[in-house]
Amino acid sequence: MKKLFAALLTSLAVSFAGGVLADDKPVVPVDAPAVTAPADAAAEVKPVEVPVADARVTEPAPAEVAPAPVPNKGDNAWLMISAALVILMSIPGLALFYGGLVRSKNMLSVLMQVFAVFSLVTVLWVVYGYSLAFTEGNAFFGSFDKVFLKGVTPDSVAATWSKGIVISEFIYVVFQGAFAAITLALIVGAFAERIKFSAVLVFSILWFTFSYLPMAHMVWYWAGPDAYTSADAAAAANATAGYLFQHGALDFAGGTVVHINAAVAGLVGAYMIGKRVGYGRESFAPHSLTLTLVGAALLWVGWFGFNAGSALEANGVAALALVNTWVATAAAAMSWMLAEWVIKGKPSGLGAASGAVAGLVGITPAAGLVGVVGAIVIGLLAGVVCLWGVNGLKRMLGADDSLDVFGVHGVGGILGAVLTGVFASPSLGGAGIWDYVENKVADHYSIMDQVIAQATAAGLTIVWSAVVAYIAYKLVDMFIGLRVPEDEEREGLDITSHGESAYHH
Repeated sequence: MKKLFAALLTSLAVSFAGGVLADDKPVVPVDAPAVTAPADAAAEVKPVEVPVADARVTEPAPAEVAPAPVPNKGDNAWLMISAALVILMSIPGLALFYGGLVRSKNMLSVLMQVFAVFSLVTVLWVVYGYSLAFTEGNAFFGSFDKVFLKGVTPDSVAATWSKGIVISEFIYVVFQGAFAAITLALIVGAFAERIKFSAVLVFSILWFTFSYLPMAHMVWYWAGPDAYTSADAAAAANATAGYLFQHGALDFAGGTVVHINAAVAGLVGAYMIGKRVGYGRESFAPHSLTLTLVGAALLWVGWFGFNAGSALEANGVAALALVNTWVATAAAAMSWMLAEWVIKGKPSGLGAASGAVAGLVGITPAAGLVGVVGAIVIGLLAGVVCLWGVNGLKRMLGADDSLDVFGVHGVGGILGAVLTGVFASPSLGGAGIWDYVENKVADHYSIMDQVIAQATAAGLTIVWSAVVAYIAYKLVDMFIGLRVPEDEEREGLDITSHGESAYHH
């Protein structure tokens, strides 16, 4: 009985396996030999009717879509640190640098102006500034598409300088907003110790809107590297970029947008507000060179974020900008100090600090574009040329630019912008111009053509900023007045404008 039961089970198992194999036909390679059934079995084979509904239609596999680029955490981290370093440049760096240079009765007023302007511009940047500067519009202004950062989320990304590499857009918003804020804060040094606090704020709103934002858009707005897939696509992408970007101007971190732009506005303000009471007759010596040197040191450290952060990635270009910012600044501090030593017989702390800032300004447009030797040359020249800017040129201009904003930031910015065109040449160790269609350094670089493009950008910045600044100062003067009364100026703006004093003796 057991044998019979086992035989039945074996028979059922074989029958079941045969049915399964019949349903799941094996895939036969194309070059496999044909298998023929015996002739006597042909009659027993019956065709199997397969319902149409069960037939499988093979469709071509869809084309693979490249995944959207995802921000690298290292790049994001570097840009967050860089944004914080730029903020460090303004508060406390610039505030202390400027504050130490004025008389003690105006120390708090300068700190307040820098602090308040930084805060004001930060809010304006989020409300409409970022949108007008970094969205597609025309060659001079963006659009209102991202007002109040509309549509920007933690998942939004912004392009970098490399194809297929992005950063989180919120970080880019903060980084560029810190640039805008320090630019406005730079201007206050030109008319320190005599302007109304309310005038500073209203002027800042006007100039930010009509000078900073269009300059940032003209120089830095473009569709991003991924749009440059062919010559035709590149031409179409260029047509949507800012005016100076379209014309090939190079500005790695803000020589035109920040320094020349702010310096011209400051110089116009120095003319329109007039000289300080007692200028040329009374002593206007800095009240605390200690604070000025501390401020200069903070500026130097913060500037690494300003320049190296402008690579927008934690890569070799950022490292190059870091090295260039380090060495150009040191070279400028030495050249200013040594030149002053020769001219005046003694090297000064103020000269060393001023030279360092001149070097920082000079290397800014060139930081990631020139070689180390080019950076040293730019630094050495910035030190001596800006020394002339705050002495000889200042006397020629005849303006009371209180803290030498134009002599350092204007002269240094123009020098750096022009020399970028020279030392960016691959023949002089520079990076050249990147061809995004071929994704390599362009085969041809003309120093003369690039210098012309750089000089054009500097010239346009000077004219644009001057016109906007003049109109803005006029409007402010008409409605609220620019200058404090003479008795308040003599008493000091700390008490008369803010009811406080930086020091209690």
